[in-house]
Amino acid sequence: MSIEKLNTKIEKLMDKRGILEENCDTLPQCQEEHGCESCEIFKKMEEIDEKIEQLELKRESMIEEED
Repeated sequence: MSIEKLNTKIEKLMDKRGILEENCDTLPQCQEEHGCESCEIFKKMEEIDEKIEQLELKRESMIEEED
């Protein structure tokens, strides 16, 4: 996979996360203390964060290999 493809995947995941975060802020349970612990949207955002982190590490590794 090329660095450009990784960048595109990262951007798409970040966009998706942003949309989820906007929705999350409007949910009633998000106003409650510890509401995030039971929120499915928050769990999806955490999963996306992990995917983004993995892709960023892979991208960094590929950039280092090019140097």
